[in-house]
Amino acid sequence: MKRDFRFYKVANGDWYIDLPEWKGDPEDLQMIQGADEWLYLVSSAAEVTLTIADDIIDKAEFMTLIRLGEANLGGGGNYFLERYQKRNVDLKIWLCEIVEFVFGKYPQRIYFKVN
Repeated sequence: MKRDFRFYKVANGDWYIDLPEWKGDPEDLQMIQGADEWLYLVSSAAEVTLTIADDIIDKAEFMTLIRLGEANLGGGGNYFLERYQKRNVDLKIWLCEIVEFVFGKYPQRIYFKVN
């Protein structure tokens, strides 16, 4: 799966993913627990579009699944972004069930590049 996603920052500085097909709680679309730091890292504005895939894409960066989250603690997947633009960033990122909704699974690696 490869798809472009728009992420945007609201007035209070919180980041969200634009995912019109999501019918669950809109708060589930908020990027938190490292995902917001990831977006600050890759963007230079209040909005960024990323190509995201579960397979290698040309000139892409990637984050690696460390472990799945425990259901009683919110589930999701815990990912690690070791490097970005050839710099060590060592960023831990928690991604909620939106990842499973989009990919149908929690991929071992999530590839991304800024558009």
